[in-house]
Amino acid sequence: MLLASIRTTLLNGCRRTGGGIHSNGAQYRQWLVRRSHSTITAEAGASSSPSAAVSVPNATTNRTVGRWLLGCSGLVVGAVVLGGVTRLTESGLSMVDWHLVREMKPPQSQAEWEAEFSKYQQFPEFKIMNHNMTLPEFKFIFYMEWGHRMWGRLVGLAYILPTVYFWRKGYFTRSMKGKVLGLCGFVFFQGLLGWYMVKSGLEEKPESHDIPRVSQYRLSAHLGSALLLYCASLWTGLNLLLPAHKLAETKRLMQLRRFAKGTGGLVFLTALSGAFVAGLDAGLVYNSFPKMGERWVPDDLLAFSPTLKNFFENPTTVQFDHRILAISSLTAITGLYVFSRRMLLPRRAKIAISLLTAMAYGQVALGISTLLLYVPTPLAATHQSGSVALLSLAIWVLAELRKMPK
Repeated sequence: MLLASIRTTLLNGCRRTGGGIHSNGAQYRQWLVRRSHSTITAEAGASSSPSAAVSVPNATTNRTVGRWLLGCSGLVVGAVVLGGVTRLTESGLSMVDWHLVREMKPPQSQAEWEAEFSKYQQFPEFKIMNHNMTLPEFKFIFYMEWGHRMWGRLVGLAYILPTVYFWRKGYFTRSMKGKVLGLCGFVFFQGLLGWYMVKSGLEEKPESHDIPRVSQYRLSAHLGSALLLYCASLWTGLNLLLPAHKLAETKRLMQLRRFAKGTGGLVFLTALSGAFVAGLDAGLVYNSFPKMGERWVPDDLLAFSPTLKNFFENPTTVQFDHRILAISSLTAITGLYVFSRRMLLPRRAKIAISLLTAMAYGQVALGISTLLLYVPTPLAATHQSGSVALLSLAIWVLAELRKMPK
């Protein structure tokens, strides 16, 4: 208002003074117009800046979500490793009930421990295998299984609570919302599948004279779902944290990408076959390498009828399959390394492929050592953890070779 009044006064004065100062009046008019225009623009910008919010999601929120997903994938690895140790120490059937909240507190008094031990004594594992077990020995296997279940609950909270927070803050795109809902649903499914697996080892089987154990089918499903959850979390986190390389879409690059995808699938399948080896204690038969006993192909490879049953229930066939898959994975990874050396790739991609190759040879060495030494628990647990490490590196390689988003 003040500028408008001054401008009006000066313009009227210029009209009254006549032609002597007409040019000066024209200069004043031009200056005032420019001045008022710049002032109005500045005021408009100042008035709009307080209400202008930074749009979300953005690069910063994507990094936050990516780090969260990597942290969740790390917790899933912990659950897989702890579950493997629980299986190796034969502790998985020590807790015969499943309660989401009530079992979070372990027995405290002597009476509570004796009551829990009494429940365990009613099931096949105690009657057939552990009928001489003492209460202190029971406490050990109980705490192993309890720790595994509590870790699973920690994984669930690590997915669900940040999901609610980030959702309310607007950190997720529309596609990311679907992904995180799928991950949270998968965590819940994983818990139910774990109890479904344990139930198979608590059932009375009068027709069977074998030691009580969980179903190898349910064990492989439980491990497979955990690995899928891990792969999905790691892949999504890496995509948010690692910018895609600007690679020319050549024929050789597309071949390398397909080769890497096939190799990753083979690594996953090899890890999954390890669940059948663990479920049937197949590592305790034919503890020799490279032959199985005195033969390359053992006589009892197809001893069960029908033939298909051997691949999932015959310990000899299960171990043979795991050997073949492991050697195939090593061969594929070696081929991937050789093929990639002939191409110009980003430094990070070359490092990922090199680490994948080194880990593959280390994992095979661990597997052979575990077999020859009759499956000692520390070495077997390391071998199981190595399978997850190998799978992680395979996913990293795929993340480095992925296409630029359109």
